Amino acid sequence: PRILPAVMVIPKQPDAVEASLFQRSLGVFRYTKRAIGLVWTPSRPLTLALATLTIIAGILPAAIAWVGQLIVDGVVAAMSQDVPDPGPVLWLVALEAVIVIALAGCQRGLSASQSLLRALLGQRVNVMILEKALTLELAHFEDSEFYDKLTQARREASSRPLSLVTRTFGLVQNAISLSSYAVLLFAFSPWAVVILIGAGLPSFFAEAKFSGDAFRLFRWRSPDTRMQMYLETVIAREDGVKEVKLFQLGPKLLQRYRAIFNRLFVEDRALTIRRDTWGFLLGLIASAAFYGAYAWVVLATIYGRITLGAMTMYLVLFRQGQSAVSAILTAVSGMYEDNLYLSNLYDYLGQPVPARRGSSPKGPDPARGLEFEHVSFAYPGADENALTDISLELRRGESLALVGENGSGKTTLIKLLTRLYEPTEGRILLDGLDLRDWDVEVLRRRIGVIFQDFGRYQFTIGENIGAGDVRHMDDKVRQEAAAETGMAAPFIDSMPERYNTQLGRWFKGGRELSGGQWQKIALSRAFMRSEADILVLDEPTAAMDAAAEAQVFELFREESRNKMTILISHRFSTVRAADQIVVLHDGRIIESGSHESLLAEKGTYAHLFQLQAKGYQ
Repeated sequence: PRILPAVMVIPKQPDAVEASLFQRSLGVFRYTKRAIGLVWTPSRPLTLALATLTIIAGILPAAIAWVGQLIVDGVVAAMSQDVPDPGPVLWLVALEAVIVIALAGCQRGLSASQSLLRALLGQRVNVMILEKALTLELAHFEDSEFYDKLTQARREASSRPLSLVTRTFGLVQNAISLSSYAVLLFAFSPWAVVILIGAGLPSFFAEAKFSGDAFRLFRWRSPDTRMQMYLETVIAREDGVKEVKLFQLGPKLLQRYRAIFNRLFVEDRALTIRRDTWGFLLGLIASAAFYGAYAWVVLATIYGRITLGAMTMYLVLFRQGQSAVSAILTAVSGMYEDNLYLSNLYDYLGQPVPARRGSSPKGPDPARGLEFEHVSFAYPGADENALTDISLELRRGESLALVGENGSGKTTLIKLLTRLYEPTEGRILLDGLDLRDWDVEVLRRRIGVIFQDFGRYQFTIGENIGAGDVRHMDDKVRQEAAAETGMAAPFIDSMPERYNTQLGRWFKGGRELSGGQWQKIALSRAFMRSEADILVLDEPTAAMDAAAEAQVFELFREESRNKMTILISHRFSTVRAADQIVVLHDGRIIESGSHESLLAEKGTYAHLFQLQAKGYQ
């Protein structure tokens, strides 16, 4: 990420932020229609109420000023009478009181409508962000640039649509007020209207410029902001705090956290000083215009050109008109800024997702099982293949073990099987049909898988197990059957709340499990898919003791007699029972065969087996 100096010089870039002021003014309304559509969706009555109250609130201030003039002139006229009649003036006072009460009611209604819409719209936008996340590929979540987009969208875009709509309605309200003020001021002098409007323009241009600068800072430093969030997570969450304390990482990480803040604060300070300094200096122009008009109206009253009531009204109109102009210009500047931030949301929501082809629920020849034909794969942006020219076959009732050092491509192969990624070369067939032609949901229901980095959900035990088959997630009978197969049932039954036990420490009453118990929960989750005929276990017993491991694989063999089984493990005591063993190195198959045949070859497998066997002698 770019680091800006203390005295910030922002280079010109071919970006919408650097557009001309005319283009910016057009861009103010770029996302306004879509934002109003977002507000309209959660609650039409509230949106209509917001619009109606905005119009009424825009008219009433001018009415108050006009009635105020009538009151002052009425008082002066009554004082000049021999027998003063206060009746008409009192009626005018009562009328002004009614208008003021109506205005207060409108403002309260606007506040209530905005508050309710803020809650509804925040939920709506967050749901849109999460719905989009469900449509994205695994590759998106493994891309740092995409994470920047996601962070930018989530940080402020949930509040910006309502802000844009509120400012739009505020712009309309103040425009109506200003129009009514202008009509009344025009009677005094057309130049008064010109002065009123023109005095606020310099502040507007400065505010628009600094809004663009602030937005560019926001975009450029997203990686730094994400690093701050990550450091907070490492320091303050239970899954990181053990090593932070043990390795005494706390002060070091906190120092890094402070260094990032200090670097960002330098940028914020420079921008804030420039923004407020120019705002103050240009605001003097507006103040000078107001007091010049003030003196003009006073002199006109002294020389008898206007009445005392008219003077009072015009002074109020100038003051309120200046506030309306300032509010309009601030709203336009804010709308420009909101549009910039909303561009993050719509950039994220517009993230292209490759259309998934394939709709077949079954293949033509189930007897063929699973086939990899010269499969190669490279991760997006990578220079080298993670897998190269992989060919293998697995029939129903057979088991396959994948062996190799970390990074050899074992888990990548499983990602291709489950269509989290698709091969860059070659093809994978199931029942004689290319995986890309399968309905992806049907395909995944046929696969029961536990990854090495399985999810440890802060849910109940039953929900953690039931997550393996979302269609039957709350089925207690299936949960208990899966827990029995996955060897989790004994320790679950020892807990007072059994399958209703809350796991993790994030919520009240949560209970933490040992590593081996969590792996049994994950195994049970894989067995929730009772109809799955492909079982994939990626290091399923790494946290278990030897006795538990032996028991798990005995049950596993019984459960998978008529299924295709893929096992990834570094323990050769479990690997040796597989019908076929494939040894991977740098993404290539270097050996394959049964345990006995590979030992006879005296190659890599035999060497690794003997090294591990020495540890038990």
